[in-house]
Amino acid sequence: QVQLVESGGGLVQAGGSLRLSCAHSGLPFSRSAMGWFRQASGKEREFVAAIGWNGASTYYADTVKGRFTISRDNAKNTVYLQMSSLKPEDAAVYYCAAGRFAATLRADYDYWGQGTQVTISS
Repeated sequence: QVQLVESGGGLVQAGGSLRLSCAHSGLPFSRSAMGWFRQASGKEREFVAAIGWNGASTYYADTVKGRFTISRDNAKNTVYLQMSSLKPEDAAVYYCAAGRFAATLRADYDYWGQGTQVTISS
């Protein structure tokens, strides 16, 4: 069974940092690209970052570039999203996704986690 489990969400002050993790297992393809998406209340799910199967290629939404860093540890079957200089608009449920290729569209990913909540306080 395919599983993607996000963790690390929580409450953080604006300007602070937070590191999200996504542990995956059971993917039908050995070389999986991973992505992070987020969905704020009342808005559609949007692309945040993606990383190729070997970590060589990374992609970021313009809204987070320079502040967020995506990385992965294939030995641990885990992908990370390091978030810094957090802004109120970063508050959302963050979802981890897996696909065959790194992409920016929701439809390009085959499997999704249940999400982890990130709340920004002032």
